[in-house]
Amino acid sequence: MTVNELFAKLHEVPADPKAQMDRYLAEGKKIVLCAPVYTPEEIIHAMGFVPMGAWGADTELRRAKEYCPAFLCSIVQSILELGINGMYDGASAIVIPSLCDTLKTLGENWKYAVPSIPFIPMTYPQNRKPAYGVAFTKAGYERVIRDLEKLGGTFSDEKLAASNAVYNRHNAAMRKLEQVLAKHPEVTACQRSDAFKSAFFLTKEEHTALIEELTAALEQQTPGTEKTPILLSGILADAPAFNAILDEMGLHIVADDVAAQSRQYQTDVPESGDALTALAEKFANMDNCSVLYNAAKPRVKWIVDTAKARGAKGVLVALTKFCDPEEFDYVMIKKACESAGIPITVVEIDRQMVQFEQARTNIETFRDMLNM
Repeated sequence: MTVNELFAKLHEVPADPKAQMDRYLAEGKKIVLCAPVYTPEEIIHAMGFVPMGAWGADTELRRAKEYCPAFLCSIVQSILELGINGMYDGASAIVIPSLCDTLKTLGENWKYAVPSIPFIPMTYPQNRKPAYGVAFTKAGYERVIRDLEKLGGTFSDEKLAASNAVYNRHNAAMRKLEQVLAKHPEVTACQRSDAFKSAFFLTKEEHTALIEELTAALEQQTPGTEKTPILLSGILADAPAFNAILDEMGLHIVADDVAAQSRQYQTDVPESGDALTALAEKFANMDNCSVLYNAAKPRVKWIVDTAKARGAKGVLVALTKFCDPEEFDYVMIKKACESAGIPITVVEIDRQMVQFEQARTNIETFRDMLNM
């Protein structure tokens, strides 16, 4: 397929995830929903289920407000809204991690609001790097395994080792794509978003094949006219209207620090020891994220260093409204960028946003400042 045909294919999936879910169900597959972030998809995959991302959607919140106060993150609220409205019907379970205070409330609310889809908790430790942290994470994974076994899944270390390899290959494919996209300003922000978002709704085998084909095709394509290079940071940046503004303003994402995009692919499962311990060690090795505790905050330096290495003229932070971890980190990111002479701006986004005019004005002003 051509580059445009591949991007069209990758657009179809996130444009209608329910259709993709129904296709898998019609094929006799069992689906386990994976709430953000860092749900152990490898285990779900190894036990014979299809892991499918549940990151909510841009929708009006109605029923979720019966369970959630208005100041909770709209990503989490929209996950609950979709669950109540039947958009996830057919799923065998949902796994929800405990990496922020709002996610901790989601699981308990889910049990009452969507009783037809079992809730499986994944409790992560904050101090994940010491040996006791790895042991705690492994115990959490064992809890997930027991719950999935009740749904008909079967676990073995050999099957998990094979799934770890599948996910490592996908990680490598996504890292390479991200590097290649940095060199191709003709690829729109909307297309870039589709390439990452589609990973939530396809099996990793299917998505890896498409991404590897796309990367190879892009490497053969002559890069387009240069645009204004930026680094994009945040939890989520998939709203079509938001990405359309970036394209309208001639901005080129040469690197990202987005939890739903490149951030989750930085760390592989080690190829040592038993597969479950190795998966727990992967989580211990992860970093550079607002929801992963590290008093040294290496994420801040990573953003500055990456922006310099990729030639980004500025940093655009897409701040999810009411996301406390991101709000705390932004203060340090802003100070570090200003100290390094890198212009930075922040745009607050929300799953309920309909009008993006304020964001447009902010981004246009930022673009003009970068090109002075």
